[in-house]
Amino acid sequence: MTIRVLLVDDQPLLRTGFRLILEAEPDIAVVGQAGDGKGALEQARALMPDVILMDIRMPGVDGIEATRRIVREAAAGAHVPKVLVLTTFDLDEYIVEALRSGASGFLLKDVPPDELVQAIRVVAAGDAIVAPSVTRRLLDRFAAKLPSAYQQTTPARLDRLTERELEVLKLIAKGMSNAEIAAKLVVSETTVKTHVGNVLTKLGLRDRVQAVVLAYESGLSTPGALS
Repeated sequence: MTIRVLLVDDQPLLRTGFRLILEAEPDIAVVGQAGDGKGALEQARALMPDVILMDIRMPGVDGIEATRRIVREAAAGAHVPKVLVLTTFDLDEYIVEALRSGASGFLLKDVPPDELVQAIRVVAAGDAIVAPSVTRRLLDRFAAKLPSAYQQTTPARLDRLTERELEVLKLIAKGMSNAEIAAKLVVSETTVKTHVGNVLTKLGLRDRVQAVVLAYESGLSTPGALS
């Protein structure tokens, strides 16, 4: 299966560089480019890409608002593109807002070519590309700014989880991979993958990134809690 990618960045040189990297891969095709959020919305509707690489800081409609609109429109239809946010800064203060807007993760603009390609494939397969440790580091810094939208509804949602699933959610929030969780719980990675899938389904979450955000907002995990 060919992964259809839309590139969105206000710098033509960067778009060209990403296109050259991605088009060298046999399973990836760059189907379009846009220089701002408005163009991204139009291209997403017309081209129906599988993955969108989305810059944050752009004139007019920025990447956060464009991501929010694309995800909202996709929720009403059958085709749901995955959005990877691009940022110049490792701890850009806009990243958390971008994740909350519906992005499946984020990449630094200086990401090595092999990591960019792998990220595209991982996201296209339905997973998030933000490494758990990076997600945790971001939330540790910005957790105080996160709105408390889940404070009233989260306890009831968490009640849907079994004791084991709740334990898995806590470990996800601590930045553990499936392999690390499997070792911690002395179970197979396949079993962990099943538990993670159940957690996401029961809580109505899109991916591990949203699971970490919810764990923070519900008080299940707190900034700096490593044990």
